[in-house]
Amino acid sequence: MRAFTYERAASVESAAKSAAANDKAKFIAGGTNLLDLMKLEIETPTHLIDVNGLGLDTIEPTSDGRLRIGAMVRNTDLASNETVRRDYGLLSRALVAGASGQLRNKATTAGNLLQRTRCPYFYDTNQPCNKRQPGSGCSALGGFSRQHAVLGSSEACIATYPGDMAIAMRALDAVVETVKPEGATRSIPIAEFHRLPGDTPQIETALEAGEIITAVTLPAPIGGQHIYRKVRDRASYAFALVSVAAVIQPDGSGRVAVGGVAHKPWRVEAAEAELPKGAKAAASILLADARPTDQNRFKVDLVERTLGAVLREARG
Repeated sequence: MRAFTYERAASVESAAKSAAANDKAKFIAGGTNLLDLMKLEIETPTHLIDVNGLGLDTIEPTSDGRLRIGAMVRNTDLASNETVRRDYGLLSRALVAGASGQLRNKATTAGNLLQRTRCPYFYDTNQPCNKRQPGSGCSALGGFSRQHAVLGSSEACIATYPGDMAIAMRALDAVVETVKPEGATRSIPIAEFHRLPGDTPQIETALEAGEIITAVTLPAPIGGQHIYRKVRDRASYAFALVSVAAVIQPDGSGRVAVGGVAHKPWRVEAAEAELPKGAKAAASILLADARPTDQNRFKVDLVERTLGAVLREARG
């Protein structure tokens, strides 16, 4: 690990200004992803800005019926919150499906959104990776690609977004709240927060230099059955091959977001209109632009089968 300086931010505004003044600065909260990347010298910040003391750790209802989740709320606290469990069960189930209890005790809402890919070539500094070193190439394209993207990929990157929480938040239409260095606030729909790789896979989110996440807001409860199903190689502490986050209404309509298949949580609203007809009809639209490799072609069938299992569960 390389040497770095450290500060405890006194306010959201000062944290953003400090980050904007140093392009090698990083915010740190739980550190469950950042510290690992620093040890491997994938991330090499020269300055860390501790944001744990900024009071962004509350879960509060808003006057218009929404739920505002502070950026520093720990995953364990969010998953166990009474309101989240009652009205946003999909989010609670997704959080419990991720990582281990120890990690959930440290990991934060904002940090979870910002976690980086677990592509083995990204983690291997001896291998070319456009995400780690732009312009060096993508080793996964000609390498082992079983866990990689089948949707939204490019010639520069076929990595997947690894999280569970954001998949549920995409189905729930969450909004990410931020503060910029000059003090301006911004609300970013989660559909626009994570980016597809294109020619710049190293740019993973819509955040600007120094911009800091302060909260995530969920819309008013939408009812229905909330189901999160995660298919992985082992029963615990493994990232999804495919995950499906769904809210299914009594008439068979609903919302569906899929994880493990793209560089961002994947949702196609047009596919949701086909849910009452069954998984095959919905999946045919959801996966219309799939470009699998020979090694991960099974994910196309796995999405349809997992969605089918979700719909069967919703019907009881």
